[in-house]
Amino acid sequence: MHNGPETTPASALVLGLGNLLLSDEGVGVHVVQRLSQRYQFPEQVRILDGGTLGLGLLPYLQGVTHLLVVDAIDAGQPPGAVVRLEGEEIPAALAHKMSMHQVGLQELLALSQLSGDTPQHVVLIGIQPASLEPGLEPSPLIATLLDMLAGRVAGELRAWGFELEGPTF
Repeated sequence: MHNGPETTPASALVLGLGNLLLSDEGVGVHVVQRLSQRYQFPEQVRILDGGTLGLGLLPYLQGVTHLLVVDAIDAGQPPGAVVRLEGEEIPAALAHKMSMHQVGLQELLALSQLSGDTPQHVVLIGIQPASLEPGLEPSPLIATLLDMLAGRVAGELRAWGFELEGPTF
């Protein structure tokens, strides 16, 4: 017998952010493209190329219980370093902005709180860029990390209990 409020079924949004015109700035978008090629996701997991949309992404958060964001961030680490941040750690990490869409991400998370639609679980996988020069491809260093990063995202989703088909690392 189940007492208490009805719980909404878990749903996840994997959001790849970045500007594909600035080499490693687009790493989040490259990672979600790689995910789409290599994995099959259950219907409750949505993979979204958020590009530089910022607040335009707010409607996509409705009903999402698990949000995973992949983005280039300046964490003061060596190029290619991967940083995993959770919950309250994320706004502080975005204080040192590399691009306008990170302002949008901060505002997006704040607005989702105001609207009462904040996902219960929020994780940011941030990658320290090697290059922000104009260019459509990631730097050679970051390009070698795309499969590993896709695997990290898949691992997070599996740890949250979502079943997906594809390689395990």
